[in-house]
Amino acid sequence: MAAGFIFHRPELARRMADIALGTDPLAGNSGLFLAAPRRTGKSTFLKADLVPELESRGALPVYVDLWADRSRDPGEVIAERIRATIQDHESGILKVARKSGMSKIGIGSWLAVDIEKIGKPGGATMADAIAYLNKRAGRPIVLIVDEAQHALTSQTGVTAMFSLKSARDTLNIGVDSSDVDNVRLGLVFTGSHRDKLASLVIGKNQPFFGASVTDFPLLGADFAAAYADFVNTRLAGDRQIDKKVVARAFEIVAFRPELLQAAVREYVTGSIGVNGSSPSLLEQAYVVRERYWQEFDSQWTSMTPLQRAVLRRIIDQGENYRPFDADSLAAYSENANQQVTVPDAQSALDALREKGLVIRMERGRYALDDTSLIDWLADRTTNSTPRPT
Repeated sequence: MAAGFIFHRPELARRMADIALGTDPLAGNSGLFLAAPRRTGKSTFLKADLVPELESRGALPVYVDLWADRSRDPGEVIAERIRATIQDHESGILKVARKSGMSKIGIGSWLAVDIEKIGKPGGATMADAIAYLNKRAGRPIVLIVDEAQHALTSQTGVTAMFSLKSARDTLNIGVDSSDVDNVRLGLVFTGSHRDKLASLVIGKNQPFFGASVTDFPLLGADFAAAYADFVNTRLAGDRQIDKKVVARAFEIVAFRPELLQAAVREYVTGSIGVNGSSPSLLEQAYVVRERYWQEFDSQWTSMTPLQRAVLRRIIDQGENYRPFDADSLAAYSENANQQVTVPDAQSALDALREKGLVIRMERGRYALDDTSLIDWLADRTTNSTPRPT
């Protein structure tokens, strides 16, 4: 049902390109850090709107998705994407040379880069590789790292973040923000959890200390209306969907386009309920949301009382969560109905990480992997999910 539908946000793309390229006088040069829950349209916007906008301004966007394959080391994923981009910009002579077994390339005596060793021990740093790419491409580079907080899960990933900061600082020395041709490296980082992304900018020992995290604007009624129009052109007159109802359904599924599209698709196909009638679009939205939450239900059932107590504490405390302080240990003990020690709490946190519900940040910090857990637990605790009327 959604095939061919893309909701473009050109004005948002222009504003973010201004910041990434340093042409916004109020943006500074720290980079752009955008946070929003998963499945809310960030990646689609980056690829369908921001990348084309940057290209139209003469920049070279390099998009890296750290969530595509979480089994791989995030630092290596970034290095591989930079290697691939350099290879794309090699001249024909260099490509022939590489086919002959040569992997070390350079521009005169300025810099030599062994492509295969970028980001590896003994090889060029990513900062050097990006500097080389900037010279080779002859235009500003904008590195876009989607789900950037995942870099913090490995030492190689953390090192990559520091290397990107070094590249930014080195390449942009003396840049005149009024001249886009002089902006050599812009950085855009997105994350599905504000607390996780903020770990890159909070604390003097973090790579982008001093930068700020901005909430990525969620899609809203304008998206719902555009999607309703798109669907209605493909429906018979008696199956047309109301824009206001679509907007309400979008709220129910927490502004996640993929889930809205699933609800509309199931409504349009006219599935029949147990009473012989077709569910309304709002009823389908609740069904889709419940389906999304079923995995949480299953995981909750498999948890020990202590694991549940720890998860509740993380949700209740948010960014103020301290896993092993006296208050947290007391809360665990009360909710799990057992005396909880620091090793007990650590074991529970490790189990939650194995289940993919919690992620460990630097210096013993922990956060939810999916903020949908907050709404899910509130619903399951109150057992008062409203039904459509």
